[in-house]
Amino acid sequence: MTLKNTRTLKPLSSPLRKILRTTAIVASVAVVAGATFNAASSGNGDDARAQLTLIAPAGAGGGWDGAAREAQQAMRAQSIVNNAQVVNIPGAGGTIGLNKFAGMDGEKSSLMVMGITMLGAININGSQTTIQDVTPIARITDDYDVLVVPADSPYNSVDELLTDWGKDPNSFAFGGGSLGSVDQMIVTQLAQHAGIQPTAVNYIAYSGGGELATSLLSGTIKASVSGWVDFADQIEAGKLKALAVSAPEPVPATGVSTLKELGYDIELTNWRGIVAPPGLSDQNIKELQQIVTETVNTPQWADALERNQWADTFLTGPEFEEFLESERQSVDAIWNDLGY
Repeated sequence: MTLKNTRTLKPLSSPLRKILRTTAIVASVAVVAGATFNAASSGNGDDARAQLTLIAPAGAGGGWDGAAREAQQAMRAQSIVNNAQVVNIPGAGGTIGLNKFAGMDGEKSSLMVMGITMLGAININGSQTTIQDVTPIARITDDYDVLVVPADSPYNSVDELLTDWGKDPNSFAFGGGSLGSVDQMIVTQLAQHAGIQPTAVNYIAYSGGGELATSLLSGTIKASVSGWVDFADQIEAGKLKALAVSAPEPVPATGVSTLKELGYDIELTNWRGIVAPPGLSDQNIKELQQIVTETVNTPQWADALERNQWADTFLTGPEFEEFLESERQSVDAIWNDLGY
């Protein structure tokens, strides 16, 4: 789904941009220094049906990790692949994993989960490796974000939250995923509706939904935007309040209004896709596309979609390539407007 940048975004100041990029670089170096897995050695170069490595360029428990492990289970259950393993390469919104993955030229038994957040992280982190350096395989799901606050928060609506946020934005800590993520895009667009300058947004990036929920419950942050599945258990348990979802259409299963229904022209979709390394033959690419196609047609994957409230938006071939390029341009336009 094409992103909508409905309002003109004002550039971030040069000092703030430098701070954000420096933070991302420091985090990237720390992760690389501590990494013990060499992604290039994960596959054996043989037939992907014999052994396939699914790389999640994020830590365990996040959206990409969840998608990779759901795919792994479906592959195993239906014997689509003899040996499917998941490997995590976290850091910098997926760009550390992307950099390693792009160096696996010709490796035909590995796939990597990615999505809209990676496109934003490439821009914000100034990554020299881009999505154009890997091979598009398929889009597998659309997810949506939810705006939440602690159960004891005084805010019972988006209007109430934005009104209070606008009074003193610097002291209002807003949490979300990595820098450049769809979470940050939504927070920034909400800020615009509240009349808050992007430079005044106190956005704290976290590596996963678990950390976000903990920070919300401890009072470290006042509100958060992240994937529905990240907060579903806490919402059901009554520990968090869901104020709105970012879905383009109503999602009855959540019982929560969309931002559009509430009068906010924001409908960013957190889609997820799969890519392969560069340098593959047409035959290799078709084989990997077929493996993914078989996987998303299993009852196990259908169950995963229902459990995680993911939308089935499977797309492969030239259509996915066109979609990916369109999304890259749209995300770049949003962050370029912000001065990145």
